[in-house]
Amino acid sequence: MSTPRSRYLALLMLGAIWGGSYYFIKLLVADFGPWTIVFFRSALGCLAITAVMLLFRIPFKWRQIPWRPVALMAMVNTCIPWALIGFSETHISSSMASVLNATTPLFSLAVGTLFFGASMHKTKWMGMAAAAVGVLLILEPHPGTVSETGAWGVAGMLLASLFYGTGSQLSGRLLRTLSTYQATFGTLLFSMAGSGVFALCLEPIPYARMLEPSNLGAMMGLGILGSGLAYILFYWLVKHGGPTFATFVTYLLPVFSLLWGVKLLNEPFHWRMIAGLVLILSGVFLAGTSSRKRSNPATTLTS
Repeated sequence: MSTPRSRYLALLMLGAIWGGSYYFIKLLVADFGPWTIVFFRSALGCLAITAVMLLFRIPFKWRQIPWRPVALMAMVNTCIPWALIGFSETHISSSMASVLNATTPLFSLAVGTLFFGASMHKTKWMGMAAAAVGVLLILEPHPGTVSETGAWGVAGMLLASLFYGTGSQLSGRLLRTLSTYQATFGTLLFSMAGSGVFALCLEPIPYARMLEPSNLGAMMGLGILGSGLAYILFYWLVKHGGPTFATFVTYLLPVFSLLWGVKLLNEPFHWRMIAGLVLILSGVFLAGTSSRKRSNPATTLTS
């Protein structure tokens, strides 16, 4: 049974894992195309969730899985946005990509309101505004930022955020009939299949470079942690906290992405990061509190 503390802990863990994913993607785009990265990431993640389910004897329940909706969710919420992120990071930095991905909750609210009957309240908007200010404080934007980092990369990340926002709403409906493990397994399975087709048709795959230590380590971190474990956490959050609350993890990604940069790339740590972190966490807490007061996730998102 979930508690507010467990939901926020899962949100922080997911933010730390996915914040590091941008660093891994940045390393890999030098040698691999976006679809190829998605394929190997999905394949390793699928192997990880399969091993977890077999180890803990979690039933797959093949006949109970609605394969067509799962395939749609895999393409909208995983395969396509992952490829767009890889494409974007060929034009912009990993930190900038994670900052732009923080627009996902805005898209989720817009899609939920327009197509899924969700409601937006003043407190939720206040929380999202506070988090957005925190993101801008970390970024320290200035005139010319978009042109310097590449309009194609910015457009790609905004489109990825739109797919994520739409996918979070689809996930909330689908998880009424699926466990988090089934949803993770099905999503990664179809993401692997879809990205594999695109990779074979559109990109040269340098298999020999897979054995290079840096690429191999990045693939393992991106696949096993960033896909297998992370998607178990994500679908657990969707099921117990709601689809919009789950997307608040994107507000944490810039913080953790920058922290990974400090740790691995010896980048400077500024006061803006601390102030931005306080604003982001406060905003996530405020918006999440509003969501729980308005509805009971256990009754609206589970069967």
